[in-house]
Amino acid sequence: MLGFLNRRNGNKDTSEMTFIDHLEALRAHIVRSIIAIFLIAIAIFIFRDWVFDNIITGPINPDFISYRALCNFSHWLGIGDVLCMPPVKVEMQTTTFGGQFISSITIAFVGGFIVAFPYIFWEFWRFIKPALQEKEVKNTRFAIFWVSFFFFTGAAFGFFLLGPFTFNFLAGFQLGTHHVLVTRPTLNDYIDNLVNILLGCGIAFELPVLSYILTKIGIITPSFLKKTRKYAVVLILVAAAVITPSPDWMSQMLVFIPLWMLYEISIIISSRVFKEDLKKEQEEWG
Repeated sequence: MLGFLNRRNGNKDTSEMTFIDHLEALRAHIVRSIIAIFLIAIAIFIFRDWVFDNIITGPINPDFISYRALCNFSHWLGIGDVLCMPPVKVEMQTTTFGGQFISSITIAFVGGFIVAFPYIFWEFWRFIKPALQEKEVKNTRFAIFWVSFFFFTGAAFGFFLLGPFTFNFLAGFQLGTHHVLVTRPTLNDYIDNLVNILLGCGIAFELPVLSYILTKIGIITPSFLKKTRKYAVVLILVAAAVITPSPDWMSQMLVFIPLWMLYEISIIISSRVFKEDLKKEQEEWG
């Protein structure tokens, strides 16, 4: 641990940093990340009405772009209205006086974290970069871009596809034949589900990046990923069930298929990295 920390100095400073120095450096990175989240959260809170009307309630808005796009896509495929989802009317409620205010704070800070994610990862990268060798730094070129790219791709997938399917199914589900029950979720319940979908998909889509890193440091190989493919399918199914709050098979398949494709992409990435490293080793040994 101390050896890893001491490498943070690299060749920039001949003096050896103490454990406390490293903690101070880490604290500075964390503080700057929190400030970034806080500043963005303030901006979101100021424009909270617009954010709520156009972003937060987007997946339950009958005029949401995803509903129109999926329906048009269904007609283009010639399968009729198979992918067209009936519009639902969701009336949310708060059960406490401070419910809407607290929810506004939650929206602001979660939104601040999502928007500031590239900067947060950049701060994290700045902390660990001095501990890496020059060769390791070259191997992780464009890391910030790819980590951010897959995170935002996953979040967009959850917002534009998984969210509408999930909330449409849950809002339209009826228990019993007499229709005596009305679905009227609390605002907190809706926000919790939306945040789980966005962050869950964002993190899950980091699979190719994780595969690249683990292959580079020698923890996994492409053959290992291929041998464990059947177990990975089961784990992906479990992950899909956790990410999607709705029990319908269509929503879970919407998560499973992209994650399974990402796993296959991870095998391809791992194979390329493994071959490149093997080639470099052969060249070094002559």
